[in-house]
Amino acid sequence: MPGIQALERIAADLSVAPGLIARLECEYRRHGTIGLFGNLHVATGQIWCPMLRETRTEEDTLENLDNIINQDPTARFRLVMDNLNTHVSESFVRYIAAVIGYEDDLGKKGVRGILKSVASRSAFLTDPSHRIHLIFTPLHCSWLNQIEIWFGTLRRKVTRRMSFNSLESLSESICRFIEYYNSHLAHPYNWTYTGRVLVA
Repeated sequence: MPGIQALERIAADLSVAPGLIARLECEYRRHGTIGLFGNLHVATGQIWCPMLRETRTEEDTLENLDNIINQDPTARFRLVMDNLNTHVSESFVRYIAAVIGYEDDLGKKGVRGILKSVASRSAFLTDPSHRIHLIFTPLHCSWLNQIEIWFGTLRRKVTRRMSFNSLESLSESICRFIEYYNSHLAHPYNWTYTGRVLVA
């Protein structure tokens, strides 16, 4: 979840009063943005190894992946991801190959083998026979990834109406909420969509 803004309202909210709704100050000071690498464990609904970063680089993505895999280094993983370019990078493929014990030549990026192109790297990462198997959501369908539901919960409960005077206070609020959520609120999401074609 990139671009979470630390917004500090320049005046306090006006509370609910008889005949009036609560009123939120619309002017603010902006103290920067931070991104959350959130990993939803589908079976429990918990957020695994949350990681807050001001960047969303290849190295950050690999660190997040490593944190997930180290939860159970010998387990089989099915990881649902969007189509971000760092999810099919050369370093991502090399990391997965090393973890699953793949010993064949990976080739050379842009020239040959598994590393040749985005398509060849994606085919390797989505191979269902691998212990770590990626599933990429179709383009423009991020709503199929259940973490997006949880990101909506985070927005409603933490960031939408709050005021933060620094990135640190925003980060602390997010971390406290995740800890509370995992302890008291986490649950598997119950999909209700029947597969009926959406009508415009």
